[in-house]
Amino acid sequence: MGETSLRLTQLHWGCVLALGLGLAACSDSGKPTVSGVASPAAAPSGKPGEEPATRKVALVMKTLTNPFFVEMEKGARRAQKELGIELLVKTASQETSIEQQIQIVEDLIRMKVDAIVIAPGDSLRMVPVLKAAQDAGIQIINIDNRLDPEAMKKHGLSRVPFISVDNEKAAYESARFIAQQVHKPAQAAILEGIRSADNARLRKEGAERAFKENPHVRLVAQETANWKIDEGYAVTRKIFIAHPDIELVFCANDMMALGALQYLQEAGKQGVKVAAYDALDEARAAIKAGRLAATVDQQAAEQGYQGVQLAIRALKGDSLPEVILIDTRLVTAESAK
Repeated sequence: MGETSLRLTQLHWGCVLALGLGLAACSDSGKPTVSGVASPAAAPSGKPGEEPATRKVALVMKTLTNPFFVEMEKGARRAQKELGIELLVKTASQETSIEQQIQIVEDLIRMKVDAIVIAPGDSLRMVPVLKAAQDAGIQIINIDNRLDPEAMKKHGLSRVPFISVDNEKAAYESARFIAQQVHKPAQAAILEGIRSADNARLRKEGAERAFKENPHVRLVAQETANWKIDEGYAVTRKIFIAHPDIELVFCANDMMALGALQYLQEAGKQGVKVAAYDALDEARAAIKAGRLAATVDQQAAEQGYQGVQLAIRALKGDSLPEVILIDTRLVTAESAK
């Protein structure tokens, strides 16, 4: 599979290089990558007894190898410019690099940042270190993937606002778009995200609900591809070897869908309807080309923007909502015109 692996590598890094990013690959045990530390837009006044004009807020994301998080950073940078704060953007090397995210938060505690806006790679394992940050007086804002409520209760992590979308509903709409087109018996498959991530669970449940609504559709395979292009390719290949007659595939993010589409193209599989989630530029292009049926725009930039805005409100002592849900939009060939 040497040529296939090469093509996948080119596809994977092409998404990143097209956005002007040059990330050095590193293992989970390596040091996390840092997108940048912006110069503050305003300097502290230095007057006795006056609160500093500049707050230091950290945006912690899973990776920048997924263009979704590049958009999230853009939204956070917009909030930075409006608020006149110092924004540190830090990411792990991959979405599965949970230990790197933990290390990042530990470093931010030592740096004594004022607030952390985090899109956690894992809903469970990130809770203890975020509790340590909260104990150090750092405000925590949770975006994108929700921290597990039971784990938060167990470790005493409290008062953490959450900003995201209705993942179950949006995934349901994406999978339903292809399920509604089936009027005779058909097999379906789901490519899941990281199973310990709350948003991955919700998207899987939404797709399951959509497929079950159509009595003609039988769900025959569910596998995790960990949000990645290469694993999306490999898992799709594995599933189709076991179930060659699958006609419907829901992928819980666009990166996995791009890998799935690559396999289907190389294998000459015609007529397989694929739905996805994230509305990356590459996915929108695949929809216009007729290769992808649907995806979900969950407004990544708005999540980053709202997260930083909420962090500053928390630092001012404002009363904050427990949950903010941002609207999603189903993207299809019709809506993409």
